[in-house]
Amino acid sequence: MSRGAGGLAGNWAQAQRQQQRQYEAQQRERAAYEREQTRQRQAAARAGREQQARYRREREAEAQRRTAELDGRVAELSGLLVKGCGVEPFRAASLLRTHGPLEPFAPGALAQPVPLPDPARYQPQGCGWSHARRQAAREEAELRYAHDLEAAHHAEEQRTRQLDAYRRQYDAWAAGVRAETDRHNDAVRAMEAGLRDGDAETVVEYFTAALYASTAWPEEFPRQVSAAYDRGAAELVLEWELPPFEVVPESKSVRYVASADEEREVARPVTQRRALYREALAQSVLLVLRDVFAADEFRTVRAVRFNGFAEGPDPATGRHTRVVLASVAVERDDFEALNLELVSPVDCLVDGLRGQLSTKPDQLAAVPAVRRPAEVGTGVVVSHGGGEEPDLFEMDPLEFEELVAELFRARGMRALTTIRSGDGGVDVDALDPDPISGGKIVVQVKRYRNTVPPTAVRDLYGTVQDQGANKGLLVTTSGFGNGSRAFANGKPLQLVSGPELVELLHRYGLRGRLGPRTAVPEQRTGDAAGAAGAPGGGDTLVDASADPDANTLGMTWAGEVALDVCALVCRGTRVLSDDHFVFFNNPRTPDGSVAMVEPVAGDRAAVRVGFDGLPPGADRLVLVAAVDPVANPESDLSGFTDAGIRLRDASGTELDRLEVSDGRPGETALVLGSFRRREGGDWDFVVGGKGYRGGLEALVEDFGIEVE
Repeated sequence: MSRGAGGLAGNWAQAQRQQQRQYEAQQRERAAYEREQTRQRQAAARAGREQQARYRREREAEAQRRTAELDGRVAELSGLLVKGCGVEPFRAASLLRTHGPLEPFAPGALAQPVPLPDPARYQPQGCGWSHARRQAAREEAELRYAHDLEAAHHAEEQRTRQLDAYRRQYDAWAAGVRAETDRHNDAVRAMEAGLRDGDAETVVEYFTAALYASTAWPEEFPRQVSAAYDRGAAELVLEWELPPFEVVPESKSVRYVASADEEREVARPVTQRRALYREALAQSVLLVLRDVFAADEFRTVRAVRFNGFAEGPDPATGRHTRVVLASVAVERDDFEALNLELVSPVDCLVDGLRGQLSTKPDQLAAVPAVRRPAEVGTGVVVSHGGGEEPDLFEMDPLEFEELVAELFRARGMRALTTIRSGDGGVDVDALDPDPISGGKIVVQVKRYRNTVPPTAVRDLYGTVQDQGANKGLLVTTSGFGNGSRAFANGKPLQLVSGPELVELLHRYGLRGRLGPRTAVPEQRTGDAAGAAGAPGGGDTLVDASADPDANTLGMTWAGEVALDVCALVCRGTRVLSDDHFVFFNNPRTPDGSVAMVEPVAGDRAAVRVGFDGLPPGADRLVLVAAVDPVANPESDLSGFTDAGIRLRDASGTELDRLEVSDGRPGETALVLGSFRRREGGDWDFVVGGKGYRGGLEALVEDFGIEVE
C-alpha cells in the first residue's frame, strides 16, 4: 500500500510541479510582453519628442537664416563705401580691344586632296579563255580607270576652287575683325584726346560711363544720372538718383515662437532705420565722388557739384516729384586728402566736405540744391536720351514706367502707372477688356542691366495672388535666367526681356533702344554666311529662320494631351548654358541657330535648326517634351502615343520620319531623342526614352540647369 500511495503522491506532485512551471512560463511571457509594450510606448514618445525637437530646430534655423539675411543686407549697406574704394578705377584704356588670336582657318574636309585611283585595282574581270575576251576585258578596265581618274581630277579642281573661295572669305572676315578693332581703338584714343582738351560732350560721356561701370552698387540701387561739364570752371555737375528708404530692411530680426508655431519679425526701430538710411545716402554720395575723381586720369575735372535725389510725393504738395536729399560742392584737392575707408560717412559729407544731408530722408525732407546740369547751358546729358530715340537703360524710371503703360494702351488696354510709395509691388495697372481672355494685369518694370533674379519673379507671383489679378507681367531691359523661366512655367506670369520689349515698342509705333546706337552690320546669306560667320567667336548671328540649309523638326503625336516641346544644345549631357535651353519663354538660342517656329502641315510643334550654325562646342541637340501644366494640370504622358519627328528641309520637303518612344503613366516629361555630331560633321539621331515624374524642371536639372 505504501508503495502504491507513494506512487500516487509522486504523480500528483509531479503534475503540480509541471503546472507550476507552465504558470511561471506564462507569467514570464506576460512580463516580457508588458516590457515590450512599455518599450514601444517609450520609443514612440521619444520619437515624437525627437520629431518635435527636430521640427523646432528646423523652424529656429529658418528664423536664424532670415535674421542672418537681414544682417547681411545691413552689412552690405554699411560696407558700401569700403567696397567701392576697393574697385579698380575706371580707365579709358580699359575700353581698348586687343588683336587677340583669331579662330584659325579650319576648312575641314576641304583641306584633304581628293585621292587618285590606284591603277592596281583596275584589273580585267571575267576575261575568259579567248584572246578577244581577254583584250575586251583589258580595254574595259582601262576605260574604268580613265573615267575614275578624270572624275578625281575634276573633283580635285572643284575642291581647290572651294578651298580658295573659303580662304578668301576667311581672310575677309579676319581683316574685318582687325579693322573693326582698329576703328574702335581709334575712337577710344579720340575720346582720350577729348578728355585732355576738356571737350564737354566727351567729358560727360566718359564720366557717365565710369559711374555706370562701377560694380560696387547693390543690384536694387538705381543708377540714374544727369551730367554737364563747365569747361571754363572745369566743373562736372551731376544729379544722381539715390536709393529709396526701402533698401533698409524694416525688420531687425526673425524669431520662432513655438507656442504659436509661427515666425515673427522684430521691427527695426525707426530711429535706427533712419540712421542706417542716412549713412547709406552719405556713402552713395561719397562713392559717386570717389568714382569720378578716381577715373579722372587726365585731371580734367577740378571740382564736382553734386545733387542726390529721390523720387516720391512732395511733402508740401503731395505731387510726385524729385526731392534733393543730399548736395555738395567739392574741390579735387579737398577730396583727395580724405581717407575714405576710415571716415564716418555722414560726418565726412556734412562736416568734412560741408555738404547737405537730409535729417529726415525717409520723409523726403529736402535740402538746398547746388548748381544743376540744366544751369550749365550746354553739354547736359539727360537720362532719357534727349530728342532722339531714347535709350531705355538711361531713361528716367518714371518715364520708363509711363512708356510701358503707353505700350499697353497701344495694344487696346487701359493702363495707368501707380504711385510709387504705395504701389504694393505694382508699377503699372492694366485692364484687358476682352470678355473671355481679359482681366486685370499687374506689371512690374525692372530697368536692369544684369539678369533679373528669380526672387523678382517669385515676388511678382505673390503680388498677382495678393491682388487677385488674372495675370502678371515682368518687363525688363535685361533678361531672365532659366531659373526664372522655369518658375514662371505653369503660372499666370509672362516675362518680357529687353529685346522683346524693343520689338513690341517698334511694332506699336513707340520708340526705344537698348544702349548706344551702333552701325548695322552687313547681312550675309547662304554659304558665305556660314563660312564667314563660323570663326567669329559668336559675333555673327546665324538665324535658323533665314538659313537656307536649316531643317525643321516637326513633332506629331496621338492623344489629346497638350505638350511643351523644347530643345537643349549640349556638350555631352550638359547644356552649354541656360540660354541654350530653347522653350516657350526662351524661343531661340543667342546665336539664332535653334528657334521655336510655328508648326505646319499637321505638326503639333516645331523647332527650326541650322545644324551647321550650332556652336563649335556643341555635339548634341536634345529634344524633350513635357506636359503643359496650364492646359493639362492633371495629365501625364500616357496619352503621348504614335509620336514621331518629321525632318524637313528649308523648302518644307519631308526628308525623313523619326520614331520616338511613347509616354508612360505617371511621367510628365520625356527625352524624345538627340541629334549627335559624328566625326566628319554629320549628325545622327539617337532615340531617347528616359521619363521623369517631376516634369520639365526635373528633366532640365539632369542637364545641368539650376531651377530656383
